[in-house]
Amino acid sequence: MPPKRVKLILNPMADMGNAWRLASDLQPIVEEFGTADWAGTVYPTHATELAQKAAEDGYDTVVAVGGDGTVHEIVNGLMTVPSERRPTLGVVPMGSGNDFATAVGLTESPPQALKRAFSGTPKRFDLGLISDEQGRQEYFDNTMGIGFDTTATLRSHKLPLLRGFLMYFVAVIQTIIMDHDAPMMQFTSDEEQWERETLMLVVCNGPNEGGGFIIAPDASNNDGIFHYTSVNHVSRAMMFRLVPEFMRGTHGRFSSVYMGTLKKLALKSDKPMYIHTDGEIYAGFGTDVREINLEIIPEALEVVV
Repeated sequence: MPPKRVKLILNPMADMGNAWRLASDLQPIVEEFGTADWAGTVYPTHATELAQKAAEDGYDTVVAVGGDGTVHEIVNGLMTVPSERRPTLGVVPMGSGNDFATAVGLTESPPQALKRAFSGTPKRFDLGLISDEQGRQEYFDNTMGIGFDTTATLRSHKLPLLRGFLMYFVAVIQTIIMDHDAPMMQFTSDEEQWERETLMLVVCNGPNEGGGFIIAPDASNNDGIFHYTSVNHVSRAMMFRLVPEFMRGTHGRFSSVYMGTLKKLALKSDKPMYIHTDGEIYAGFGTDVREINLEIIPEALEVVV
């Protein structure tokens, strides 16, 4: 058999620029396993373009060297090509959160993760697909959040001196104090239907987001279903009470928290929704997305684990 063709896509700005410094440690691994081609991202969505081009050029594996945002962009690039020509995905976690890598069991150091990308076994994982009333579509691999956690994500981008879980934690506290909007949402899934003022709704393919908040403890990204968690319009004091529960994954015992499963979802809101997909802003301040549809795509992508 011909040697496997591998494309490494590096986001040098991942983890506040630390990925660029750590990437030099990976070259001996590349040389140990043969050769691979490097590419670096220089603007938002560049990784999507690079991954699509790698797929079209016949690479067997595309490795995301960065954080959850890099993985998200590469996934969307790979999903533009037919499944029979779609490369497998490798992940070298170098971001602030690395929630997707954690969910699929890639918790080693970057050099060890790169070794696994070269020599590990592919396994199929589910993806989510979101679409809105303007016809825009996007895939997500870990979580899609609306409301509170999206606002916290936006705030985390303004905390350059903090890294990792602490960055998200501080952003959560800021959001509780400064933002407390709860639009009326109409929720219609293949399992249930409800309408209520909702402070936060997270649809989960994997269990964690924000570098360690356990949003859906039972979620698994290869079981063909989403898990979701929603929080009613509660007081700021109650949100502070819920923060440590979300850190432990024990929030489901509170009456203001609803949890369930679904495969498809239609959602409408009486106000513009702030939405993130894998921590990347899908609809932020100044946008007017009020209707979305979600569906799970079982076994959509092979990941080297």
